[in-house]
Amino acid sequence: MATEILLPKLGFSMSEGQLSEWLVPDGGQAVEGEPLFSLESDKSTNEVEAPASGTLRIIMQPGETYDVGTVLGIIE
Repeated sequence: MATEILLPKLGFSMSEGQLSEWLVPDGGQAVEGEPLFSLESDKSTNEVEAPASGTLRIIMQPGETYDVGTVLGIIE
């Protein structure tokens, strides 16, 4: 079963964030609870953990700003 990777809301007023970098390459193995990508918001940069284990399929590219809830990738 595939798990969508969504851009999380890290603060009360956060409505968008910039995907800084993927810490696992496309086609690489994501491990639940391990850092998956780096996200910049107005106030901080955070590493976001993988919600599941499996093969990462990247949809959105780093360096762009996306709305909270945007599907960034899928773990299959």
